[in-house]
Amino acid sequence: MARRPNRRERIRSAFDEFHRAASRALGAAEGRRDRAAARHAEVMAELWLRETGHDAARRDPGLTRVLDNPRLSGVLARVAEDRAHVFDRWQGDSPQTLSEIVADATPGAAGDDPADWKPVPGAVEPTGPVPEMWVLGTGSVEGGAPFRVAVPLLDGAHLQVVSTPRSRDRAEAMVEQLVLRTVRHFRPGVVNVHVWDVGQLAGALPGLYPLTRTGLLTVHDPTRLGRLLEQLSDRIRRVQTRVLAEGATSLRELADRTGERPEAWLVAVLVGNGRELPEAELRQLQRVARGGVAAGVQLVLLDVPAALPRPVETVDFGDPPGVDPTDDRLPVPVRTSVTGPHVLVEPDPPVPADDVTAVCEAIAAGHEQWRGRLGAFKDMLPRRRGEGRSHDGLKVVVGHEDGIPAELSLDDHSPHALVGGPSGSGKTNLLLAWIAGLAAHYGPDEVELYLLDFKEGVSFTPFAPDPDGHRADRLPQARLIGVNINTDREFGLALLRHLSEVMRSRAEAARRHGATKLAELRVERPDLRLPRIVAVIDEFQFLFTGRDAVSAEATALLEDVARRGRSQGVHLVLASQDVSGIDALWGRSAIFEQFVLRVALPRARRILAQDNEAALALPRWHAVVNHDSGVAHGNHVVRLPEAGGPVVRDVQVTAFADFPDTPEPVVFDGARAPSHDVLAARLPADGVPRALVGQFVDVHGSPAAAELSDAPGRNLGVIGPDARVAVPLLCSAVRSVAASLPDQAGAQVVLVPLAPDAAAAAGALAPDLPGTVEKVSADGFAARVAELAATVRARAATGGGGHAPLLVVVFGADAAESMLDRTGTEDLRALLRHGPGVGVHVLGWWQGAQRLKTLLAPPGAAIDDLGVWVATGVQGTDLVALLGGQPLDWTPTPGRALFLDRARHGRPQLVILTDAGGGS
Repeated sequence: MARRPNRRERIRSAFDEFHRAASRALGAAEGRRDRAAARHAEVMAELWLRETGHDAARRDPGLTRVLDNPRLSGVLARVAEDRAHVFDRWQGDSPQTLSEIVADATPGAAGDDPADWKPVPGAVEPTGPVPEMWVLGTGSVEGGAPFRVAVPLLDGAHLQVVSTPRSRDRAEAMVEQLVLRTVRHFRPGVVNVHVWDVGQLAGALPGLYPLTRTGLLTVHDPTRLGRLLEQLSDRIRRVQTRVLAEGATSLRELADRTGERPEAWLVAVLVGNGRELPEAELRQLQRVARGGVAAGVQLVLLDVPAALPRPVETVDFGDPPGVDPTDDRLPVPVRTSVTGPHVLVEPDPPVPADDVTAVCEAIAAGHEQWRGRLGAFKDMLPRRRGEGRSHDGLKVVVGHEDGIPAELSLDDHSPHALVGGPSGSGKTNLLLAWIAGLAAHYGPDEVELYLLDFKEGVSFTPFAPDPDGHRADRLPQARLIGVNINTDREFGLALLRHLSEVMRSRAEAARRHGATKLAELRVERPDLRLPRIVAVIDEFQFLFTGRDAVSAEATALLEDVARRGRSQGVHLVLASQDVSGIDALWGRSAIFEQFVLRVALPRARRILAQDNEAALALPRWHAVVNHDSGVAHGNHVVRLPEAGGPVVRDVQVTAFADFPDTPEPVVFDGARAPSHDVLAARLPADGVPRALVGQFVDVHGSPAAAELSDAPGRNLGVIGPDARVAVPLLCSAVRSVAASLPDQAGAQVVLVPLAPDAAAAAGALAPDLPGTVEKVSADGFAARVAELAATVRARAATGGGGHAPLLVVVFGADAAESMLDRTGTEDLRALLRHGPGVGVHVLGWWQGAQRLKTLLAPPGAAIDDLGVWVATGVQGTDLVALLGGQPLDWTPTPGRALFLDRARHGRPQLVILTDAGGGS
């Protein structure tokens, strides 16, 4: 029988049961407390996430580990679900709207689907406005509806791309695709690409390499980044000083204003390795970035660390915290104005390499086709003729550079031009296009043209009035036209003198009105006619042949015009087949420094800078146009159309119809003698008789005439050994004097043919003379001289004027030395000295200057009484006796003579004999 527990044992058992019950109770309470605490923590975490922000928590690396606790998975799921629900309601149709906005801003190739790209040539016609944005790919926010993502580039901003080793290939593919979009969107040649890759000689973006065939893509040496940056800086500097000089702040603004883009875009892709650039290159890069966008230079940097000034867009292929690095969607945070930090952007899938190559080959082929098209010159002329304003300069389109109109500019920045090319290179065609373009753009009040063609050129003849009268029109802008100028270098000298005088006059006017240049003076004095002047001198080197007085003065004048013409609106265009031998000029660097505009035709030498040989490989119908003094970075290879005769003729006819009342230009044709009647019509109608002998070599075509007034010395001597030239010249002079006599009926003419070969000419002259004509033979010469001397003394004794004119015309006056004794010689000298004061004038022909000197003046005396003489066919050394010993470098030329009027000239002047005065 079992023993019953005693009381102690029962008490102990009861205590054990109590402890167990108490333990169970206490354990249950602790569990409830833990569950309450955990629940409280979950509630607080959820409250914090909702208040602080799910995304901010995810971006905090410290909180990311806490939030990844499995106990909070339910909380995160609820918050994310509620957030997504609210976000979807908030987002609405915004992604669709955003895609539509991007589509409007990315027309054509700027936003099309790369899957649809086909190997077809690029557009050849204008494609409308420049896209505001360029598509990168597709973005989404928190897995919401997708939308297209784009960034500004051309004329908008630079682009900076940062990648990681994992994403480098995708980054390069995106850059290649983006650059290809810009090239595809426009006609080939409007966008040029330069690639520099620090890591490889061949460079990045290999799919684009077919573009190198036609120059659309240039790959640069990886060791010469500085050279590329310097080229970009030079381009920006050139655009700023030339293209944007008229007030535009950027090429985009200029294109919006004018409807034409004067410069192609230049996209420079720099591919680095993540390392810092050397300090010097970094500063260069920042300078380029600062001025590049306005000048059409866009930078695309891939892994090139640099703090670029705005505007710049950044594409980051890195892995920000909280994003799974194995996720195929690469995060691309862009500037906040485009996307936010929560946007994941998936770049468009890379185009297969073969397809990229095929597209580029098609673009290159289209570029070749476009460059092969020879645009018609008439298409380059303005639709509205003669309405251009020349305040700030003269601009004319003469060709195309990759389809973009190429201009020749004469203004304050490029005041003068040097044009060169051997025979057959197209120099004349270019000059005709330039002149016709100026006439089509600007009226006679905006531009005046002075056109000289040395040697035997007749290029400018079509612009002159027709001497045969078959047509009445001419180029109204032309003030001077010289052709067939074989040996008349003085004609070029006269032009330079005239330009120097114009500059002096304009400079005085500018000083009076506080102006520093022509544009300011025209604003101050709108009532003054102040056109810009363009002097075109073809084969100008002939002006400087020889080391003589003409060459020396021409050099000094050219330097003066080149230096001061900039501010006075006077521009020189000097053209030549070969300028290498002009010793007088190439030693004067100050002259050619002013010729900023250089145009080098195929095979031209020494037109561009010394180390710039770009013209040597030019094909026909091309030229290197350089507005930077010939330095290589300023080269523009321009295709020139043919400026055919019909088009130039049309420009002239239209200009003449618009401006028919402009005065006729002065025309000098070295193969034609000037018209005696035309020159006589230019003589003043003031009642003073004048003996016309020819035309001065000046820009006004001034008649060379001896004024036979009552002043001392108003006698005329014709000096020349050839009677076939000298005698008709004297007869022409006498006829013009007789025609201008105020009292023809009372006039008296005494003809004295002392030379046998002049008798017939004197006989033919007599019927053309008014009043009383007397013919004196050689036998009666001495007696008649004595009578004439007595007549002069008698007239002088009566005093006063009003005497009837009396002309004594002596043919072969050299013979007088043997016909007159001492008294007769003194009578002849008295006749010359005192006769003009009483209306008696002697006009004579002497075969030699020395006999004239001996007859008319004692040894050592000057021949002041023969105040005017004209010498033809006489060496300059033989005329020294008549100049008081002054040296005279002159070689006689048919149809030319030296004319000295002591009352007007200090030195003999070159004149062209009239068609009635000896001709050639």
